[in-house]
Amino acid sequence: MLALPDFPWDRLVPYQDLARAHPGGMVDLSVGTPVDPVPPVAREALAAAADSPGYPLTYGTPRLREAAAGWLRRRHGVTVDPSDVLPTIGSKELVAWLPTLLGVRPGERVVFPELAYPTYDVGARLAGAEPYATDGLLALGPERVPLVWVNSPSNPTGRVLPAEHLRKVVAWARERGAIVASDECYIELGWEEHPVSVLHPDVCEGSHENLLAVHSLSKRSNFAGYRAGFVAGDPRLVRRLLEVRKHAGMMMPAPVQAATAAVLDDDAHADEQRERYARRRAVLRPALERAGWRVEHSAAGLYLWATDGTGCWDQVRALAERGILVAPGEFYGGAGRGHVRIAITATDERVDAAVSRLQ
Repeated sequence: MLALPDFPWDRLVPYQDLARAHPGGMVDLSVGTPVDPVPPVAREALAAAADSPGYPLTYGTPRLREAAAGWLRRRHGVTVDPSDVLPTIGSKELVAWLPTLLGVRPGERVVFPELAYPTYDVGARLAGAEPYATDGLLALGPERVPLVWVNSPSNPTGRVLPAEHLRKVVAWARERGAIVASDECYIELGWEEHPVSVLHPDVCEGSHENLLAVHSLSKRSNFAGYRAGFVAGDPRLVRRLLEVRKHAGMMMPAPVQAATAAVLDDDAHADEQRERYARRRAVLRPALERAGWRVEHSAAGLYLWATDGTGCWDQVRALAERGILVAPGEFYGGAGRGHVRIAITATDERVDAAVSRLQ
């Protein structure tokens, strides 16, 4: 049996019950699941492709790959050939299985940030590898590692890594033959700072060798229920992933492929959704600060990384007593024990309720 950690969200159940007991009901700012409507352009494309009796393409349709490449070029200044794009069943699936799909061997280290999405750790364990959390690659010395994760904007902190920092990571990895996988799921949600892709020329200096960028439609297009994402980058690595995924049956359903292509081609709905999040953030952040929380980093993404100086579970309880459910920073690593992660994904009405309770 694999030695996997307990599923962290199960530990929130008692606090969820406490928050639900509030007279005004619970305001759930914990998981960060989208609550706004799926764009009409997606639903129309999904319905039009609903008569899909045959097996879908693991590689994705040319239309989907062209839409993804067009979105990267148009919105992020990244040029990739559509043949170097591979659809995934959401991004979490790829994050969890990437070390295995790339052939990371038991005992090798998979490197990821000290404060990080828990699935980086789980993915290393699924491959039999050693998860290694660090913000300083120099601590590894001359050791060669197969895979380094970066995440900008960060989940949970909202920190943005500048191009210069990412360029140094890429140079360090290339010297050692390591693959850099960049989780860019929140890249369109920069607030005070502008996120940049690892595939951007300012970072990769014109070469995508040993680089993979992972993208998700869950937050941009309210697509969490569709399970739609993609990975792009080094042609050699994309081909390797494709071959393994063909054997494993990892394929995005054909109607979802059609809907994904439609939303990647459409920027208007994404801009509208971004404005919704901006409005919610603009009222929630000052309410937290007035109530005694200090918000740190949080320059991008869908979360506020906050502390009132007590332990994370004390903060979770204090907010649950007001009917507000948040995530303890401990879920994202030991360095988060003094913080909580607060999502801005609730409806306007629920965010307003949270603001009222914080006052």
